[in-house]
Amino acid sequence: MVWNEPGGRDPWGRKDKDKGGEGPPDLDELLRRANRRLSRLFGGGRGGSGGSGGEGGEGPRLGGLGLTLIGIIGLLVWLASGFYIVNPAERGVVTRFGKLHHVTTEGPRWHLPAPIEAVTKVNVDNIRTSTYSGLMLTRDENIVDIDVAAQYRVGDAVDYLFNVRAPDATLRDALISAVREVIGKSEMDFVLREGRSEIAARTRQLLQRVLDDYGTGLIVTSVNLQDAQPPEPVQAAFDDATKAREDKQRIINEADAYANSVLPQARGEAARILEEGQAYQAQRVAAAEGESDRFLALLTEYRQAPDITRERLYLETMESVLANNPKVLAGSGGDSLMYLPMDQLLRAGGGNAAQVLEEMLARQGAGATAGGAGAGASTPRRVEQPPRARERRP
Repeated sequence: MVWNEPGGRDPWGRKDKDKGGEGPPDLDELLRRANRRLSRLFGGGRGGSGGSGGEGGEGPRLGGLGLTLIGIIGLLVWLASGFYIVNPAERGVVTRFGKLHHVTTEGPRWHLPAPIEAVTKVNVDNIRTSTYSGLMLTRDENIVDIDVAAQYRVGDAVDYLFNVRAPDATLRDALISAVREVIGKSEMDFVLREGRSEIAARTRQLLQRVLDDYGTGLIVTSVNLQDAQPPEPVQAAFDDATKAREDKQRIINEADAYANSVLPQARGEAARILEEGQAYQAQRVAAAEGESDRFLALLTEYRQAPDITRERLYLETMESVLANNPKVLAGSGGDSLMYLPMDQLLRAGGGNAAQVLEEMLARQGAGATAGGAGAGASTPRRVEQPPRARERRP
């Protein structure tokens, strides 16, 4: 049977009004019923439309129990809201009614829930960075474009939260002030070239001193001068000046290298000449001293035996003179001339001059005898010493 035909049943439980059935439920009536039930549950008015005495008697008892349960649950939830966990890199700053109470370290913690106490977690190991870039005036009245960065961390969580309203912004302002002061006391060439590390170190010291005076609780770990350039309008002229300065330094380095290669050689040559002069001096002095000592010794001997000393000196002198000169024995007898080259004979006879001379004389004597007695025997004779030499001898 179709629901909208006469006698059919409405799927929403409605009946045809023409047949005496009820219409759709009234929304206001549903709200009133729900309100009455809640009133009975929380101890509201007793009885009511369609209510009985028994229902009115149970209302207060169920309302007190409900309030107790709700109160206990709310208290547990409120107490549970006080649990918190502090990470190893954090510090928990607990305040009671806005005033510092204590500081907690890592691990699970609990505090009296709000509004009695509150906790603020501060990361003390996280490295933070603050940067700044801008034009600055140097001591020699030049302008440089500086890009600087500072890295820092929280050293004292209590000072970080309570001493300064905005510690991070304060650090950036202090960084700008510190780097401007350091740049203002330096010259442009020093800033752009060899002075970057020194400027960064001086800026870090000045910045840390300012932060300590303010009590920010921040610790500056490093300051880096990332870039330092002249302003853009004069960049080309500055590059030309830099190139000229580099050429000058290159030429100076080449000259120093040449000097370093020549000067050691000249110094070595001078040292060698000095050493040779000193050696020659020592040699001449030693030879003179030796000659002087020999002469004094000879003088002593001469005073003791003048004749013998003169004879010995003459013989030694003749020996030294004739030692390096060729010696010849010549003799004449009749029509023959005997010529004896002593040097050749000594070399042929193995140095035995006497034996060679005897053999030569024997052969010469035998030849003279066979030639006839009329010719006469010619015997070699020794060359006599010159008369002058004999006169000089004592």
